[in-house]
Amino acid sequence: MPGENFTTATRIAQAIGERIIDGTLLPDAPLRQDHVAQEFNSSHVPVREAFRQLEAQHLAVSVPRRGVRVAPLDPKSVREIAEMRAALEALALKHAAPKLTPAHFARIEQALIEADSATTIKDFEAANRGFHLALVAPCAMPRLLASLDGLQLANSRLVFASARSAAWKPRSNLDHRVIVDALRRHSVEQACQLLARHIQTIERLAIPAA
Repeated sequence: MPGENFTTATRIAQAIGERIIDGTLLPDAPLRQDHVAQEFNSSHVPVREAFRQLEAQHLAVSVPRRGVRVAPLDPKSVREIAEMRAALEALALKHAAPKLTPAHFARIEQALIEADSATTIKDFEAANRGFHLALVAPCAMPRLLASLDGLQLANSRLVFASARSAAWKPRSNLDHRVIVDALRRHSVEQACQLLARHIQTIERLAIPAA
């Protein structure tokens, strides 16, 4: 049934997407319909839909005569992701800041604690993603948040790529705390500027050769 196919497609896209993000599937690796269908015990219909979802998230690309492959990581895409995230996340924070409650700040602080206590890159990135979401979720702008979700996935992929090229070590993210301090002082413009500057450091990530 169509609904069942969509559910299966989403499940497949999420599973393959996680492998692309954490680097299990490297840039330009082929994504073969028959192999994926066999792994997930499905027909080719939901697999094709899953591939379309991955392409929409910029995690996969369809290459003429080469089929669907894992999307490349290149300096141009790094700059694009950083500039888009910096602009859109700062916009979301501008609208979210006046709505932040003590409960919101508690969730933000919890994400900071989880990031500081992370012992693996996977745990750190989950906490990092949680922090950025907690900052902007109160903006209540679903289209903007959906766009940011896709960009955050791309950012996570870059973080994992960077961790592979240089041994990752647990660290405290002072940038995050400075942003929160500005928000607590109701210095919204400063917080937005700090957030944009923080995100743009993504351009300095070292992307290893595939």
